[in-house]
Amino acid sequence: MFKKDLRRLVFIIVLVSVAVLALAVETFDVGIGSVNFARGDDDGPLGLELGLDLQGGVQLIYEAEDENVTKSQMEGVKDKIERRTNAFGVTEPSIQLLGSNRILIQLPGVEDVEEAKRLIGQTAQLEFKERICEDQGDPQCTNYQDQDIGLTGELLTRAYASTHHATGAPIVNLEFNGEGARIFGETTNRIAGTNNRTAIFLDDEEIVAPVANQAILGGQAFIQGPDFTFDRVRTISIQLEGGRLDTPIVVIQEQNVDATLGEDALDKSLVAGLIGFGLVAMFMILYYRIPGITAVISLAIYIVLVLLIVKLVPVTLTLAGIAGFILSIGVAVDANILISERAKEELRTGRALLGAIETGYTRAWPAILNSNVATMITCVILFWFGSRFGASAVTGFSITLFIGVATSMFTAVVVSHTLLRLVASTPLSRFTGMFTPVPGQVITAGAGRRTQAQRERN
Repeated sequence: MFKKDLRRLVFIIVLVSVAVLALAVETFDVGIGSVNFARGDDDGPLGLELGLDLQGGVQLIYEAEDENVTKSQMEGVKDKIERRTNAFGVTEPSIQLLGSNRILIQLPGVEDVEEAKRLIGQTAQLEFKERICEDQGDPQCTNYQDQDIGLTGELLTRAYASTHHATGAPIVNLEFNGEGARIFGETTNRIAGTNNRTAIFLDDEEIVAPVANQAILGGQAFIQGPDFTFDRVRTISIQLEGGRLDTPIVVIQEQNVDATLGEDALDKSLVAGLIGFGLVAMFMILYYRIPGITAVISLAIYIVLVLLIVKLVPVTLTLAGIAGFILSIGVAVDANILISERAKEELRTGRALLGAIETGYTRAWPAILNSNVATMITCVILFWFGSRFGASAVTGFSITLFIGVATSMFTAVVVSHTLLRLVASTPLSRFTGMFTPVPGQVITAGAGRRTQAQRERN
């Protein structure tokens, strides 16, 4: 059993070391083949992603121009805006319907309101036109006429950024449906080998106007250019993929949210968390002694693991989320208290120290499991409520509390258990008074008085 505890201890040490390393590195980007795993945020402490209330950003409220707009139409607008903001890499955007014809958009970390408005678009009509150059010898095609060819965003099924398989250059891939493939094929067949182009417009604003080296008849194509960067092809693909918004919307309110208040609140939250942890640690050590010390070590490991999970998922931290995290610390120490109390009762009945620890864990586990499962069910309900009614504060609170409760079960049952068993295997086990707040002789029903030596022999 001692060797098993040592193996567990090694596992815990390795896990904590990896967690500390991952938190110490603010950002990391690991690529294995075609799989890319990137996490971290330069703006947040330990690379954690911060919400709008802590980080600052842009808040926009859009309203549908049509007063008779339906809920399904607004849901469609919301879906397209979500795809655009998510593809652009905005940190945990919050997009929710307000009433029957308005949409609230919060973009943490975005400082330029105009950039956000350009990305979201208002009446994003995507059109492809044939550009006929007046002077075929002019490589810039400064004199031209644009002709409508009937190819719109409705006929474009997909647009995405990637790299050329041979050169590695950034490109934008296009995929059309059947009708779109036919029109695009006829157009590229006419302009192939000439200086004429296919001009692409979003809301009458030109995005790009590439030439065609050959006729493209399969409905799939890619756009490349000598000045293309990865950022530019990503932006172009987002604009193309977004297509158009079915319902025209206009901005009725725009606001830059200052992060000054959020930074002050974050600092105070961290101080409150440290004070709370210190008070809990003091109580556990003074009252439960050695079990209290192992509980505090377990609690410190718990905090590191929760922060790691929040960073890896990733979870965007808001003030409400921090409140859920601090509350989960209390839930985590509660499991240690239950175990310590059960072990203390076994010691008072005269059971040997190691046996008391094992029995304490066995008898405390059902209560720990049931209470934590009940809390997690509550978290799921809160998450559904927050997601359904656009209460982002409730959603953030429920996520961090759920992660905290789940992690506390691991640290209480594995970490605390292992540490306490290892301590019980040392010479400290002779001082049973260090494992129970009320040492001394006890009388059990029908057993008479037991001495300290007798309890140790048992």
